[in-house]
Amino acid sequence: MSNAGSKPKLRVAIVGAGPAGLGAAIEFQKLPFVELRIYEQARELREIGAGISIQRNTWRMLDALGVYDNIDPSTVFSAADGHSVQHRNGRTGELLQSSGQHDTPPRHKHARALRSVLQQALLKAVDKEKLRLSSRLVEIHELPNKALSLQFQDGHADEADLLIGADGVRSVVRQFSFPDHRISYTGTTAFRALVNADDILSIPNFPDAVTFWHGPTRWVYTCNLNRGIYEVTARTDLPETSETVSWGQDASPDEFIGLYEDFAPIIQDVLSKVGEVKKFPLFAGPRLSKVISHGSIALIGDASHPLSGAFGAGAGFALEDVYVLTQAVKWAHERHLPVIDALTLYDRVRSPHYKDMYDILDGFRASDTSIKGLTSFNDIVVANIQNKWTDDHHWLYHYDVQEVWRKAYEEEDGRRVRKVHDTKDINVHSHL
Repeated sequence: MSNAGSKPKLRVAIVGAGPAGLGAAIEFQKLPFVELRIYEQARELREIGAGISIQRNTWRMLDALGVYDNIDPSTVFSAADGHSVQHRNGRTGELLQSSGQHDTPPRHKHARALRSVLQQALLKAVDKEKLRLSSRLVEIHELPNKALSLQFQDGHADEADLLIGADGVRSVVRQFSFPDHRISYTGTTAFRALVNADDILSIPNFPDAVTFWHGPTRWVYTCNLNRGIYEVTARTDLPETSETVSWGQDASPDEFIGLYEDFAPIIQDVLSKVGEVKKFPLFAGPRLSKVISHGSIALIGDASHPLSGAFGAGAGFALEDVYVLTQAVKWAHERHLPVIDALTLYDRVRSPHYKDMYDILDGFRASDTSIKGLTSFNDIVVANIQNKWTDDHHWLYHYDVQEVWRKAYEEEDGRRVRKVHDTKDINVHSHL
């Protein structure tokens, strides 16, 4: 530990500078007893991909972090009619479901934006002197004093009392923490493109909305991202290849457009506007039994729940992780408790939440089994939307992590007080 004044500071190392890592940096910077470093393997901070959803819970977390106002309203798109998302039959174009937001505060309405909009909003609040780029973590060793030794590909080394794995679905920190855990290709690949908005909106009767165009085994997603940019994503089942391990490869529209020949002419028009496109094979892994390890490691974001964007709110979930983790570290410090107590409480809040999310996915798989007897395009689409895109799991976006955290630490404080009282009673009776 480094000495600053009379008391050593807690050395915190964050690996990864996506939304999870940047959010963690913002919150740990607020703790005066922390000495912080952030490591990112990329040479420069840039978000690959296309758009990102800013859900109700994401906005709430941006408020909690104090960076809500770092997002310029002109850089995000919200549907004029107030819906969050539409679901349409990809063959007929028929609107099958439109999710409203009647109980959502205006400042927390669902929005879409370029991924860079969210990243820059977070980065603006981070002390850049604490950020080290081109730092690929290659080795982690536990030292006799329980601190962690970090070795980077360029020869740089560091030690940390608390290591935060914010390094995504292919997390090096998770692999060290849980060496038997494996992620694998889901069998699904997303093709993502950014298209001139005028080209899309000039298509007759095209809805300017956040829209899924569903087929039996694949869908097209279209959404305005403002500033003249439209997002077009085609998601489809594809066999695994030698290239599947790569993320964000250059691709050709010819690789997927032919897979949507049975979709409506309006979608054929949309796909014909696609020029440059990136291919993203999707990976996921089983639920972790814990999101902490070694008494000094915490996983946040996709590192803690490798679900490959299953709910479209990964940034919100990551920032919820950040909030609980940093509040738990602060809670432990104020009570003169070790870091492991903070991590235990963090895990007690977040692991059950992720179990609930995996349970939802188990339900989706059961739904897939139940509709196997259907053969009609329209029947399968209707069944999929009814089974998977209802409001049943919208509690995820309304989940108030601040209230959940408050209850968790108050309960833990109460448990500790009772334990002290019980110990005193035992000591008194042992002397009688």
